[in-house]
Amino acid sequence: MEVVLSLLVGLGLSAACGFRVFVPLLVLSLAAYSGHLSLAESFTWLATEAALITLGAATLLEVGSYYIPWLDNLLDTIATPCAVIAGIITTGSMATDMSPYLSWSLAVIAGGGTAGVIQAGTAFTRQMSSFSTGGLGNPVVSSVELVSAVTLSVIAVIFPIVAILLVLALFFFSARAIHRFAMRRRKLATA
Repeated sequence: MEVVLSLLVGLGLSAACGFRVFVPLLVLSLAAYSGHLSLAESFTWLATEAALITLGAATLLEVGSYYIPWLDNLLDTIATPCAVIAGIITTGSMATDMSPYLSWSLAVIAGGGTAGVIQAGTAFTRQMSSFSTGGLGNPVVSSVELVSAVTLSVIAVIFPIVAILLVLALFFFSARAIHRFAMRRRKLATA
């Protein structure tokens, strides 16, 4: 059961990486530093003061940068591969007591995949906001993403089962919204 809960924490944090790359890593580092989480042996560096300081600075820079109108869209192109890598790190760091092959497979496929899908959704949302509001709505999108990243990260560490249920709900509603958007575009194209 411990292994499953650890993986759920990792997957919840991976999903949060899709909203902001460094927020979940900072929460993971804080939780590991305080002794709340146990990390896989090769990821114990995340529980150091140096990691906390570095991730804190990176988080502040990332969060602030998303409020600069032209920079937010540029950051989305860079954030997509970074979110996948962060998702792999968060899931891999929590994959304890299993073979390296299995832990890395889970980290890459489940962790990286989850972060990549969420990041693609946020990039799409920002693009739609940019086109529909001329970029004026992007600070609202950035704020929602930040709150989502912080909330999901904290929930993943404290209530991992709830976090996974939230991620599944997010996937479901996102897929439904994308389907509706595609159907509207198809109707407009045939009209």
